[in-house]
Amino acid sequence: MRKIAVMNQKGGVGKTTTSVNLAAGLALRGRRVCLLDLDPQAHASLHVGVEIAGDTPTVYHTFAGTKTLAQVRRLVGPNLWLIPSNLDLAAAELELADTVGRELILREATAEMLAHEPYDYLIMDCPPSLGVLTINALTTADEVFIPLQPHFLALHGLSKLLETTALVTRRLNRRLKVSGVVLCMYETGTRLAVDVAEDLADFLSQSDRDAPWSTARIFQTRIRRNIKLAEAPSFGRSIFDYAPKCPGSLDYLGLVDEVLVMEQPAVLPLRMAG
Repeated sequence: MRKIAVMNQKGGVGKTTTSVNLAAGLALRGRRVCLLDLDPQAHASLHVGVEIAGDTPTVYHTFAGTKTLAQVRRLVGPNLWLIPSNLDLAAAELELADTVGRELILREATAEMLAHEPYDYLIMDCPPSLGVLTINALTTADEVFIPLQPHFLALHGLSKLLETTALVTRRLNRRLKVSGVVLCMYETGTRLAVDVAEDLADFLSQSDRDAPWSTARIFQTRIRRNIKLAEAPSFGRSIFDYAPKCPGSLDYLGLVDEVLVMEQPAVLPLRMAG
């Protein structure tokens, strides 16, 4: 089983769009997938048509210790389960401030769920911050995928994100590695996008081999700007259900197929061609 945290502390880079459509695409390819929404904004939940009302259990109740993940999850499509979120999760940061072992709550809850209900993939949509919720995702995950908009300022913020993964690897989760960077909102034909991709490839190729990102690949599939990707969440549907023939759908299917190839351990990391 692969446990993947999709994270970037910067908002608006395609993180939730990538989490949802990667999960939906893997399910479409026949894998059993659980999508875990760790963002209090609950955009991943809304994206698959789930809006929490009243006392409906969410992942917040798992952090509060009143529900297991198995009691929270729900089937939202063939091969696809969701563990939903809502605004209550924002309180978890404060409520857990003095809790011993707060960084490990999600890992222990996930292990309990997976002992009874195995999945092929656990995809965690992290909030746009590096707080306790994201740290919980990183202690649970084996891999990190980083959605990145090809702008120079995005590269600047990447260093802080990588420092966080290195810290978690040293102190909490020796298995954790950054395995892929997804270039989102890619504007084909612009020199800026090409330059940023080349700079990122150079940085990764020169990384210390002991760094958690030393074997990271830049996925060859670029997620191009596409209005259908922006429209799909308002209909509560993945891009494959909303507009299966649009460029956004084709791009995310390409990403899904690259992720599936990574299941083969002999495959070498790919670098972005200029």
